[in-house]
Amino acid sequence: MARKEVLDRIEKYVDPFRITKGKRFRLKDFDPGDTCGLRMDKSEAADLLHLGTEWLAEEQDKLYAQDRWSLLLVFQAMDAAGKDGTIKHVMSGVNPQGCQVFSFKQPSHEELDHDFLWRYTIRLPERGRIGIFNRSYYEEVLVVRVHEDNLQRQKLPAPLVSKRIWDERLCDIARFEDYLTRQGTMILKFFLHVSRKEQKKRFLERLDNPDKHWKFSPSDVYERKFWSNYMHAFEEAIRATASKQAPWYVVPADNKWFSRLFVVAAIVEAMEKLDLAYPAIDAEKQKELQTARATLSREK
Repeated sequence: MARKEVLDRIEKYVDPFRITKGKRFRLKDFDPGDTCGLRMDKSEAADLLHLGTEWLAEEQDKLYAQDRWSLLLVFQAMDAAGKDGTIKHVMSGVNPQGCQVFSFKQPSHEELDHDFLWRYTIRLPERGRIGIFNRSYYEEVLVVRVHEDNLQRQKLPAPLVSKRIWDERLCDIARFEDYLTRQGTMILKFFLHVSRKEQKKRFLERLDNPDKHWKFSPSDVYERKFWSNYMHAFEEAIRATASKQAPWYVVPADNKWFSRLFVVAAIVEAMEKLDLAYPAIDAEKQKELQTARATLSREK
């Protein structure tokens, strides 16, 4: 099958979940268990994922060689939605030299002494590289919004902490992303949309498997009490920051095989549109290569 045909088929599955205009976005319109009618066993899904990661590796190699664009992949989700596994499987074939992964935990004292975007800004990908944010600056309008005691620790002057602070931060984020895209950074944002029922199932699986106990924290269960607050915060964030230049993808995450295929498909589709290519060799460089070949050929 020609790649053009593959891309056309990919778009059919990716497009319904791509949000470029947030005004009418409603999270309730998206089903975490949706697979677009696709049904396949694990081996078939694994084969397709392997093909997708190979294609992604080819695109990443050209991105690195061309050294013009950079790609920022943002992953946000509730706990147990599959962020770590998706990043691991989708990026499995990418050259580590051209990829950077950052997981953002609770901010340090140094980070709290700067503006809320500072610690993310210094981790942005260089030209030619793929940067992955496992959680991101969106935490500042998600967990900080749900638990406002985190906002107090940011030591903002009291007059600046108004009722409009979340709208202001979302506006700042949208403008920040506009700026980055104008500097050659492509931004793709993935919200792995898992259902509350599926999250409970995965938590219980972790508790039943000693090898996964390290991934479990009592706070995971505690945070479920704020589910509706988080869903409201996610909806507000997507509504305010979805754009053509920096789209959101609401990824159905109840089926891991589908969410992983979806993410690799969305990334490949976006990178193909950059029309990446290896740098052309000019006449002077060609002459240098010919000289090098002649020198090596004369060696005994």
